[in-house]
Amino acid sequence: MTNEEFNRIAKFLKSTYGIDMAEKKEIVKGRLDNYIRAGGWSDYTSYMNAVEKDSSGKLEKELVNMLTTNHTYFMREFEHFDFLKQEVLPWLKQKEQRTRDLSIWCGAASSGEEPYMLAMLMKDFFGLEHESWDTTVLATDISTEVLQKAQQGIYKQEQINILPDTWKRRFLNPLPDGMHYQMTPEIKKEVLFRQFNLMDNFPFRRKMHIVFLRNVMIYFDKETKRQLVQKVYNTMHPGAYFFIGRTEALEKGAAPFEMIQPSIFRKPL
Repeated sequence: MTNEEFNRIAKFLKSTYGIDMAEKKEIVKGRLDNYIRAGGWSDYTSYMNAVEKDSSGKLEKELVNMLTTNHTYFMREFEHFDFLKQEVLPWLKQKEQRTRDLSIWCGAASSGEEPYMLAMLMKDFFGLEHESWDTTVLATDISTEVLQKAQQGIYKQEQINILPDTWKRRFLNPLPDGMHYQMTPEIKKEVLFRQFNLMDNFPFRRKMHIVFLRNVMIYFDKETKRQLVQKVYNTMHPGAYFFIGRTEALEKGAAPFEMIQPSIFRKPL
């Protein structure tokens, strides 16, 4: 891979998806070399020519799938879910008692663990009242590959061991192979999975009460993050809560959020 070829790929990812790979040539090369050879392209130039001419978008989706890391797990940064249960949901339950309609967006759904965690938490918090509430989780990701896995809702036993026993018994069904479990239809219908590029205009028709956008802004440069955070802010209700990864930070002046604690922010009432 020449520097010119790498720069072309990096520029394409940055302009189309906001993904900043400028310092990651070895990662890009390592993930694409075998794929390029297996696909029969003579070099990266002919490959990128094919990507940009492919009207179906299939090659572009495969490129993004290969270059974005989708690492997540159940109970990741559980402090956020605990804060939701103890602080956010009691307030929202009282505030939205009339409409009984909560808008929840998980903007980096990956293989589904995070949105399913949110759905299970909603079921657990509202209990018998849940049937009278709409707490559907909108779960989006740029990668069609991980979204397909997420929609299946199938996980290995070792992946779910960390979950509370009551959740495992109530929300997961063992599969015949004895090694995998699948989310129950009750939980799967509470999560709406969609492919979405965070660089696009937000199509949401209603404001959000809760936004999880955790561990995804590491891919973006400072200006792209600033623009994204402003778009998130604009799509939220006053008083809504915004959760980012615990190793991430918001730039000062990115949007007028109030910091509740590191990685938890609120749009002022």
